[in-house]
Amino acid sequence: MRKFETTVQELKNSVLRSVAELAYEDRLSSGLIDVPEQIIPGPEARMRCCIYKERAIINSRLKMAMGGDKSNPAVVEVLDIACDECPVTEITVGPACRGCIATRCVHACPRDAIHIVQHRAVIDHSKCIACGKCVNVCPYGAIVKNLRPCERGCQGQAIYMGPDKKARIDHNKCISCGNCVYQCPFGAIMDKSFLLDAIQMLQGSQKWGFRVYAAVAPSIAGQFQPATVAQVAAGLRQLGFYDVLEVALGADMVALHESAELLEKGMLASSCCPAFVDFVEKNFPDQAHLVSETPSPMVMLGQHVKEKDPDAKIIFIGPCVAKKREFQMGKTMGAIDCVLTFEELNALFEARGIDPETLDAPEFSQASGFGRSFAYSGGVASAVRQALAERGVSEEEFRLQPVAMSGISACRQNFQRLEKGLAEGNFFEGMACEGGCVQGSCCLVRSPRNSTAVEKHAKLAGERSIQEAAENAGQRG
Repeated sequence: MRKFETTVQELKNSVLRSVAELAYEDRLSSGLIDVPEQIIPGPEARMRCCIYKERAIINSRLKMAMGGDKSNPAVVEVLDIACDECPVTEITVGPACRGCIATRCVHACPRDAIHIVQHRAVIDHSKCIACGKCVNVCPYGAIVKNLRPCERGCQGQAIYMGPDKKARIDHNKCISCGNCVYQCPFGAIMDKSFLLDAIQMLQGSQKWGFRVYAAVAPSIAGQFQPATVAQVAAGLRQLGFYDVLEVALGADMVALHESAELLEKGMLASSCCPAFVDFVEKNFPDQAHLVSETPSPMVMLGQHVKEKDPDAKIIFIGPCVAKKREFQMGKTMGAIDCVLTFEELNALFEARGIDPETLDAPEFSQASGFGRSFAYSGGVASAVRQALAERGVSEEEFRLQPVAMSGISACRQNFQRLEKGLAEGNFFEGMACEGGCVQGSCCLVRSPRNSTAVEKHAKLAGERSIQEAAENAGQRG
């Protein structure tokens, strides 16, 4: 089995692989009941209080692996039975407290929840509202706000503690970035899987004769090492995909469209990251008009393929939870039929006994290096700059001033400046994941090496221009 970054991922992989194996064997209805005991054989518990709780959690994971709660449109859900181990979020006073006579913490508290007892600050948690004002004024930094990992990781501020002390998601704030899925050390938050839909499409293509295309995100470079991207593409063909396409090719098309849109409007924010777009629309609605009307690379590529092959089914494969939400939105006009993550692709490979690194792989090169660079922070802006140059636009005619916003915290800061008219720049590249898609929540491993792997993959495109890649796409289709 592939080495993952965490045991949570290993557990998730075991569940996804089991569902895939049963689906391919047409034994889901009869075999599902045995999966919890197969994954947690016992007799000793490995992670929880007892094997029965561990198996109950596996059952919750199986439900998510098969699509989750169909009545809930959100793509991320809390597994209640798994969410019971974290300390409660609260403000606490640490040993650095000196009981100073200034008592700024006492004076700052709006609820009279802090008192000095025996020369030490004491918090009455029945009054405390965890506003953090005392944290900000303590000269010793002795007062800290303890946050659950999921809350700390949710830059959209969508996660809160429910009355039962379990994590809850405010879907009016959630942007489906998936960072809570990655951050929860107990795996109590999980993204819904469309694995069964993908398998049904692949099996249906053989029965009914339609073609299923894999649209692979450029951030796949390095994810299945030592296998190359070309070998992964060969593995996808063995799974039954008719053809494998680079989403970076859609990125080349996006760069051409967004460069033209930027010239027309004078100021623009990128539309590539659906979590970023959702964040802007929910938190800065008065600035949402700045977001490009150009579809994301995933959608752009899907539209292109379906213009040539109207009966095609297209499955996007990437590191992103938010794409699972994006492909179901009306504005994508059915360009994409299903979304899988790198984690789910790995489970598919294992279920079918496919090891990409052992495969002979034909050349796999469709996009420009600029399109492939969309995978990391700053790559979109670089591609737009190149597209402007290929259009023959000089610096004197239009001076590009890009701002790469890496992570939601940076996006929030820049849009607050935009709101006040203080922003510097005219092209705002927004990515919800810090570092870009190469650090997506469903990467097999998050690592600084991911950017290096994509950079190497981008160089393999040679001198191919954005325009040349887009023109070849038209001819290829």
